[in-house]
Amino acid sequence: RINAMRIAFVITRADVVGGATVHVRDLSQALIGLGHPTTVVLGGTGMVSRELEAGGIPVISLRHLCRQVNPWQDAMAVRELAKAVKSFQPDLVSAHTAKAGCIARLACSGTGIPVVYSPHGWAITDRISRGQGLIYRLVERATAPLAAGIVNVCEYEQKLAQQYGIGSPRQHCVIRNGVPEAEEGQRAWPGLNPPHIVMVARFEQPKDHATLVEALGKVQDLPWSLSLVGDGPLQPEVRARVVRLGMAERVHFAGHTEQVAEALAAAQIFVLSSRSEAFPRSILEAMRAGLPVVASDVGGVREAVTDGHNGYVVPKQSTESLTAALGRLIGDAGERERMGANGRRRFEEQFTFGRMLTETVSLYQEVAGMPAQSPVHA
Repeated sequence: RINAMRIAFVITRADVVGGATVHVRDLSQALIGLGHPTTVVLGGTGMVSRELEAGGIPVISLRHLCRQVNPWQDAMAVRELAKAVKSFQPDLVSAHTAKAGCIARLACSGTGIPVVYSPHGWAITDRISRGQGLIYRLVERATAPLAAGIVNVCEYEQKLAQQYGIGSPRQHCVIRNGVPEAEEGQRAWPGLNPPHIVMVARFEQPKDHATLVEALGKVQDLPWSLSLVGDGPLQPEVRARVVRLGMAERVHFAGHTEQVAEALAAAQIFVLSSRSEAFPRSILEAMRAGLPVVASDVGGVREAVTDGHNGYVVPKQSTESLTAALGRLIGDAGERERMGANGRRRFEEQFTFGRMLTETVSLYQEVAGMPAQSPVHA
């Protein structure tokens, strides 16, 4: 018999599906399955709230919780969340991303309800402007003492927090992202020719579709095709670039889809061109599928991809380096198979959802003052 914990997750936006929302959805479903009453509190309604409810996860929608900084709205969001927490009476609150983390810690201050904060990438360096970065650092430093624990998704992120004096070392821990196993038939065949390349990312900063398109523009003499999975405000700009380079017949804009695993299984190479990351889930999903990975050298990417072993890590915004890495893989089916198999093994050893769930439940039990349970298998 388990010691059930009542857990309230807090995320900011209901309108855009991203890594943090998928993370919260998967964790919520798993925790409910283990017998822990769980609800998700989020701002507004949209595709995220509908997806959560369809998965049997209780949702509380807040009118004033939004991504933009607005002192009046934010004060109202703190008040709204405090009321929601009081009605649900959780043993702990798990807040995800910067805005939700700040609002949750303020709302729970003085209540005795501990807050675990997961930033999913510190907004304190080149991800935002210098002025915004200074403001975020000040806010993070001021609110850090209100967290019972701070979860970093990789070693790189923890070092970043320590470098900028956010929280004390005893507050911080690293729980690397993990992704659920794919269904049967969702493994890729990286040795097939001609190779199909896929990138899964929203068309917005800090992703860098432009560099990928320019890099492939330099190897049009090689046989390849590309799918860009995701939507976002920068898509028209990328479409125009593809047309200008004469690659419209070879590049497919797939839009947002729930069938990411299927898109990966149909590919032979995965690429993530980006200016900034924390620890991207998409790379882990590609490794799960058995794909070689070509990724920009940002954030904790090297904690998942070892250059020359399960893919290539290239300098960010370097068209030449990205062209060279993709060219090698496009022309060498054996190398794609070797790297894909190495990535799959690393996924099984280090990045399963079961491992992440076990570590997360252990932290939650510690924070909530409950005795530890035996390891979770999922």
